[in-house]
Amino acid sequence: MANQLTVSLSPHVHSGDSVSKNMYGVLIALIPALLCSFIYFGLGAILVTAVSVASCVFFEWAINKYMLKNSQTTICDGSAILTGVLLAFNVPSNIPLWILILGALFAIGVVKMTFGGLGCNLFNPALAGRAFLLISFPVQMTTWPVPGQAFMTVDGETAATPLALLKQMAKSDDLSAIDQMPDSLSMLIGNTGGAMGEVCELAILIGFCYMLWKGIITWHIPVSIVATVFVFAGLLHLADPLHYANPVYQVVSGGLLLGAVFMATDYVTSPMSKKGQIVYGVAIGFLTIVIRTWGAYPEGMSFAILIMNAFTPLINTYFKPKRFGEVVKK
Repeated sequence: MANQLTVSLSPHVHSGDSVSKNMYGVLIALIPALLCSFIYFGLGAILVTAVSVASCVFFEWAINKYMLKNSQTTICDGSAILTGVLLAFNVPSNIPLWILILGALFAIGVVKMTFGGLGCNLFNPALAGRAFLLISFPVQMTTWPVPGQAFMTVDGETAATPLALLKQMAKSDDLSAIDQMPDSLSMLIGNTGGAMGEVCELAILIGFCYMLWKGIITWHIPVSIVATVFVFAGLLHLADPLHYANPVYQVVSGGLLLGAVFMATDYVTSPMSKKGQIVYGVAIGFLTIVIRTWGAYPEGMSFAILIMNAFTPLINTYFKPKRFGEVVKK
């Protein structure tokens, strides 16, 4: 009786995955886009990224230690670093740093830690931080530097983004914006104005392929978002090609690919089942086109993801994965 068999609670087989492994895997996938932002925006991008990451890590550590009185710190799991990088990717490289610190405080302190920390937050912290800054500081958040001005921080030449030009075309009969719009190839390689992480779509696609290869994410959410945007943008373009851009332009402009690949796929705020993920992605794609076309803001991706974050519990309730050992009724 001395050598009794002790059976612990499940799971009995470990896949090797962990929170920190997946978080750092996403950070590796972000490296190409991060390097492109440094190349195009110089010192401004480096400062914004460093301050954003440091602020997110500091606020999570301080809240854990002094407000929640937790003895164990969570800053080493990579989630705060990832939030900092994604928040930096959603702001201009010439944003005043004190505004960025406020965004980090809102993302970590209000959206993440108030709900109980990682795994408990209802909304994506980086996107919620961006929305907070966009509403609070609309001028600073929509003043976009022109790529190629090395070591630029606050001062420098600014220009309208492709999405702002698309909004001008859709809202008025003044089609002069067509002459100012860059071609799709320029947007694919990053030669346009915009937020730090959304200018080089090719770098984002490289990160997407890496995460698929490593099994960090699946194709369901990104592909359903892009396909839905392509279809609805194509219908609008067929109805009125002078006022509505072609679907390829809609896909490669703005933060669509950045949001579809790196933020809509967030484990905590996205559905668990494959069918639920497809429904979630289709809804995000549809809302993005609606907001881009008829909303007040040129970009609709962030708001579309945040809206669907709120619907994720409902989607999970309706689209439940089949239980292990469950008998399927015929």
